[in-house]
Formats: sequence, C-alpha cells, structure tokens
Amino acid sequence: MENVKVIIWGLGAMGGGMADLLLKKKGVDIVGAVGRGSKIGKSMYDYIKTERGDRPDVIIGSPEDVIKKGAADVVLTCTDSFTKTAFDRLKFVLEQGINVVSSAEEMAYPMAQEPELAKQLDEIAKANGVSIIGTGINPGLIMDLLVVTMTGCCEEVEHIVSRRVNSLSPFGPAVMVEQGIGITEQEFIDGVKSGHLSGHVGFHESISMIADAIGWKVEKITQTMEPILTDVDRKSPYGFAKAGNAAGCAMKGYGYVDGELKIEMDHPQQIEPEQVGVQTGDYVIIKGTPNINMVNSPEVPGGIGTIAMCVNMIPHIINARPGLYTMIDLPVPRVIMGDMRDLIHPEAKIVK
Repeated sequence: MENVKVIIWGLGAMGGGMADLLLKKKGVDIVGAVGRGSKIGKSMYDYIKTERGDRPDVIIGSPEDVIKKGAADVVLTCTDSFTKTAFDRLKFVLEQGINVVSSAEEMAYPMAQEPELAKQLDEIAKANGVSIIGTGINPGLIMDLLVVTMTGCCEEVEHIVSRRVNSLSPFGPAVMVEQGIGITEQEFIDGVKSGHLSGHVGFHESISMIADAIGWKVEKITQTMEPILTDVDRKSPYGFAKAGNAAGCAMKGYGYVDGELKIEMDHPQQIEPEQVGVQTGDYVIIKGTPNINMVNSPEVPGGIGTIAMCVNMIPHIINARPGLYTMIDLPVPRVIMGDMRDLIHPEAKIVK
C-alpha cells in the first residue's frame, strides 16, 4: 500500500505542530502545504521545528495550486474557529474529492449552531465520495467525548459537570487578545458586550454532543464570561497582566432539558495559574448510578492535545463512509505508534 498522503492547510502553531508530528510517523507523507501572503513559495520547513534533512521539500502554495483531485488522501485544515468562516474552505477541499479533518472548534459538532451548513457539508461530502470531521482537545475530547465515554458505565444520569481548568501561558499573542489578557475589568466587560472577546469557543457544541449522545433533548443553552482579575503581576511568554487587571477568562455554559439544568460547563483559563496557587486539571463529575468523579491533574495540554487528536483521527476519517461525522460517530481516538497504513481498511479509498 502507498503511504497515506496528507496536505496541511495553515502552518500556524497547530498546523505546524501537526506537520512535526506527522514527520515522526511511519507510513504517511506530507505532500503539500497551503499558506498565504509571504509564506507562499517558501519551504514548509521554514515554519516548523523539524529540520528538512534529506526529505523532499514541501513548498507552500495557494489552495488552488496544492489541493487538486488525487493530490492527497486527507487535508488537515487549521485556519478557523467557526463553521461559517471555515465553510468555503471545507467545501473546496471536499469538492476535490479529498477527506478533511478540521481543527475549527465549531466543526466538532456543527449541527449545534449551524445545522444548515452541517447539512450542506454532509451532502457535499457524500456527493464527492469523501468524509469530514472536526476535532481537537476541546471541543472534541476533554469536555465532551470523555464525558460521553464515562456515562457508558452508568445505568442512569441525572446531572453532568464538565470542568477544565487550564493555563493560557503557552499560547501566542492572538489568544492573549481573544481572552482579554492584561486589560482592565471595564475593558473586559465592554469587550464581552461588543463581541471583541471570544473566550472559549465550543460550549454549544460540547453540550449538544453530550446531550444527543445520551438521548437528552436540550431546549436551551446559555453561557457566561467573566474576567479573572489578578492580585499580582503575571507574565507569560506572550502575555502580561499587572495587578488589578485580567489575567484570564472564566467561562461557564449551561444546558437545559425539560426546564432543568442538566449539563454544566466550567472553564476558567488564565496565564501563570500556579503563581496564585491554582492547580490545572480536567474533571468529569456525573450524578447518577453510579456517581462519577474523574480527575486528571494537571490538565492535558491544549496545543499538544489538539495536534495529536487531528493526526490520530486520519485513519478513521479515511475509513469512514462518505459524509459528515463527529467524535461520537467514529471509533474512539487512539495514538498511532505503528505504521499508519496498517490502520487503513483494505476497502478504503487511498490515492495511488
């Protein structure tokens, strides 16, 4: 069997990390990279940690130059957070007859907020004989799929809390701006009202995924966003918050079933949490039969986790029948320690 052929669209922190990880794996080749602006025409190896060595060079090109029929088995798209803004790119890849793994947060469960676009993506994928999925660490695993998995040992479930306490320190300047790091309390409040602060994207997707998976009909989803003010100066590689200003963002999400609060999301994020005695971690708390209280501390790192999730889902999306999928539809994710080709079903469509 030929090596699995992959194109990466977007070589920022996530796309570049996926390239580095793929270069460590057996049975897979990066055959193309898509970028924009000054990156076009340059080597992919100029933007990742791995040295080229004796590998064939991969020159960054435009979507039209790189993504063509028969060019690859899958495209990893790492360009957007929202289904609406990612849609045209995803549609373009699918129409070339290539499978897609997207890191866009809303694509983890696009039917939650964009049901019409989700329907279109499913139809486009089926019309072109390929498959598409969105995934990442959160949404995609920690605050949704992991919760669903833990309900598997329950006879009944009454209430769910999914909590992720994490550090923003490893993230870059764009995340610092999105989360309001370093601004005053009033600036934070104004930013939430105006929509300039996005905070975490994915509560609607995670709550809807959990509810649909276990058979609850969610009638309302709400969320809140508050600043985490610091009593001391805090400095991370790309962010700074002086005492009194926002060092992070505390977000909560609520899913209601039959008028009752059934699913809660609790997601405080901040730079240098350990500096003020905050321990990071991931928690699944289920009131049911039996009760579940799962703790993983410290947190699963978001960057590494998202990179790994997207790469590890490549065989599953290649093996899947044509259409749009979510993480509750395909086999559970697992690390690829052997040859990726061994995980491809003999009847799956592979580029020769």
